[in-house]
Amino acid sequence: MPRDLRILVVDDDFRVAAMHAKIVDAMVGLATVGSARTLSEARTVLDRERVDLALVDVYLPDGSGIDFVRGARCDCFILGAADDSASVRAGFAAGALQYLIKPFPATELARRLAAYTAYRRILDGAQVTQEQVDAAASVLRTDRAPARRDDGGSVTEKRIVEALRAADAALLADDIASEVGVSPATARRYLAELVREGTLTMALQYGTTGRPRQLYALA
Repeated sequence: MPRDLRILVVDDDFRVAAMHAKIVDAMVGLATVGSARTLSEARTVLDRERVDLALVDVYLPDGSGIDFVRGARCDCFILGAADDSASVRAGFAAGALQYLIKPFPATELARRLAAYTAYRRILDGAQVTQEQVDAAASVLRTDRAPARRDDGGSVTEKRIVEALRAADAALLADDIASEVGVSPATARRYLAELVREGTLTMALQYGTTGRPRQLYALA
């Protein structure tokens, strides 16, 4: 089985950090490795743990998250309140794969995390072709849905959309899997792709214990 991608959350607001961590942990194939409130704490985690992706705030007590991104030995998203063009350019120049200006919907972070998962899946190998490089670059551009296949999508995707349309309400992944007749793991892979494309939206349903569950609806 493929290993989970390990995500570090770097934000000095513990409530925001907890919210971002819940979004990560609710997604298939992703798991938080920890949270850090300062650059120093974040660097300590990087020295101690394997981290695939860091979600980094810009304004931190001991410096700029953009400087952290520049020197990090992992992929990074910037999730910050800095909305001036100089900060955005600096963030991308430092190597950030995504720049999300706070506040943003939880579904938007989930959509970009799903795109990152696809990006890593495409580049999962010692060597890649130019077509894979182009596909990986394209999958991160989530400003609009990619062109669909000529057949309008796979049979499973069509059945998922039809099930949600018939229900006329948001459904849990396991309920969709049962309705469509596929395993929950298979359903989640298709659901993540449909969220990334913009066909579906994903929200989190919180219980009293355990991880939040994902609710899917037509966009």
